[in-house]
Amino acid sequence: MAARRQPVEFEDFLPLMAERLGEKGLMEELCNGFRLLMDPRWGLITFDSLKRNAALLGLEALGDDELRAMLREGDADGDGALSQWEFCVLMVRLSPDLMDAPRRWMDDAFRQAFGAAGL
Repeated sequence: MAARRQPVEFEDFLPLMAERLGEKGLMEELCNGFRLLMDPRWGLITFDSLKRNAALLGLEALGDDELRAMLREGDADGDGALSQWEFCVLMVRLSPDLMDAPRRWMDDAFRQAFGAAGL
């Protein structure tokens, strides 16, 4: 009987990074992360480059299907790889806490503009 894999747990560090680095610094760090994972021949994160660098992310236990699913999650143009833009969008999208403060600011602005009944 095959052993069942435990789900990989991720800690969301993007909100902390955004707070400490600011918007520009966060984007620079995301771009650095992209360059670390990309295939230099193609300028994209491909399945092979992700598999080769999975240990850098603590993902060495993931199988090929799981790595391919990660690529599909962010592959907006359907080419089977992640561009820098797709990677950055995916990282922000996978960080629900990153948007908490702006969401609260927006809710407060709506309350001030329209009162509690507007929500």
